Amino acid sequence: MIDAAELIDNAFLRQFELKIEDQLAIIEYSLQERKIFLTKLIIPENIFTEDFQNDFIILALNHIEERNLSVVPTSPEIAKFIRKNRKYKSMLPVGLRI
Repeated sequence: MIDAAELIDNAFLRQFELKIEDQLAIIEYSLQERKIFLTKLIIPENIFTEDFQNDFIILALNHIEERNLSVVPTSPEIAKFIRKNRKYKSMLPVGLRI
């Protein structure tokens, strides 16, 4: 389902968007210096699965990594994902522990 979708970085609305089956999944963010604060995760109920959520977060984190930004996850779901996936902990700013 997520394989055919394209992650859109909507800088004007400060959110990552993923359109699936005419539904829009969103990760809202705030950009400050070289840090991106991931503040809110919104996935419509009719397309929500834990796998979809994880894949969406991975897409966003990979995009952020390409831009060489540090990640500050203020969304509980994204913080939980990073806690479980050590691979992404290196993207946290120095001194930040979750």
